[in-house]
Amino acid sequence: MKRIAVIEELQKHKNPDRAVLLSRYFKTGKGEYAQGDIFLGLTVPLQRQIAKTYRSLALSDIETLLTSAIHEYRLTALIILTLQFSASAPVRQKELYDFYLAHTDYINNWDLVDLSAPRIIGGFLLERKPKRRVLYRLAKSEVLWERRIAVMATFPFLRAGDFADTFAISTILIHDSHDLIHKAVGWMLREAGKVNQSAEEVFLEKYSSTMPRTMLRYAIEKFSDDKRAYYLSRRSAL
Repeated sequence: MKRIAVIEELQKHKNPDRAVLLSRYFKTGKGEYAQGDIFLGLTVPLQRQIAKTYRSLALSDIETLLTSAIHEYRLTALIILTLQFSASAPVRQKELYDFYLAHTDYINNWDLVDLSAPRIIGGFLLERKPKRRVLYRLAKSEVLWERRIAVMATFPFLRAGDFADTFAISTILIHDSHDLIHKAVGWMLREAGKVNQSAEEVFLEKYSSTMPRTMLRYAIEKFSDDKRAYYLSRRSAL
């Protein structure tokens, strides 16, 4: 079975020393955001290569990989899912989109979200604005990763010059307690500014004085020195 072949390929390349480093980097310790996540120590380029080889994997086999406790199984499954999505007709894309939303419990680290949410959720919703209300439900979730999915999924909208959902979801998340949300929101605000800095500045004029410092620093990273100093001064004036 192809699923067994994928697992054997992933296991063949495991690197215990690198697995230790990845476990620390991705915060798998007790009480950390990825507590209990298990790493084999594979590089992402290698997983992409394996995923391309098995890009036709059946959805049931993708599900087996995605529901595994092993991080690289889940990441490889999501890479395969994105490859299938990009090559599929709309009916199949809807099936993959629904599958993704039904399995968010297993898309539970920032690299997993960032690799997949813009391509699958954002890709599906790009031309389907009425269906974007799902992002607002995710943005209000108690689950950290669903909140990150909500904002990261807006990435393709920004590239199309559509800022409304990014700004609206950022407003919902503006006082989120988690650093990983601060970084994601700041990142998407920065991307909005790359397309239209004036639009981002309208948002920042309203929220920069109260948003978390990390979020603000990410959002203004591409601004001029004077602009960065201005917004940081507004934040520091509190």
